[in-house]
Amino acid sequence: MIQEPIVAQSAIPAERFILRPLRRSDAGLMALHTADRRLAEGTRSIPHPLPPGATEAYIARALSDKRLEDVWAMDGSAQGLAEILGVVSLSRMDRDQSEIKYWVAPAFWHAGYASEAVAALVAANPHKARTIFAEVFQDNPRSARVLTNSGFDYLGDAEAFSVARNATVPTWTYVKKIA
Repeated sequence: MIQEPIVAQSAIPAERFILRPLRRSDAGLMALHTADRRLAEGTRSIPHPLPPGATEAYIARALSDKRLEDVWAMDGSAQGLAEILGVVSLSRMDRDQSEIKYWVAPAFWHAGYASEAVAALVAANPHKARTIFAEVFQDNPRSARVLTNSGFDYLGDAEAFSVARNATVPTWTYVKKIA
């Protein structure tokens, strides 16, 4: 990852919710969702059990002027949905590349929110990336489908360490070239 000048994050509209920068007040709902073992085990970095202060520290990093990752909440409150459906983020890489990551709270799985968030973020392309990468654990084919539905192409197999699983997990890597 490279450090470039930080620009203010804009809200990005999706069909059923808005992608908006995180707020400190999101900590309670985010902690509730990320404390779920199923969600944590689907990520590289969310620990399980979730230690006190972990969510607040994550939000503080997301709000920092020195952040390495731009993070948006999937906020459906304007449409009568939950205020935090999930989170989607972009990390800057070198050579006009970014990496996208996302999670949806288990209560909202299988409703298309991840697909909608990824599509909206890719369409907005706030980093002006020419290439966007993503990886998913191989035991999560639905998450892989989110990427292929958004036009990502399979790039190859790899491995990544999952803090919640305390293990290295096989992954699939995807790439999307932006015209």
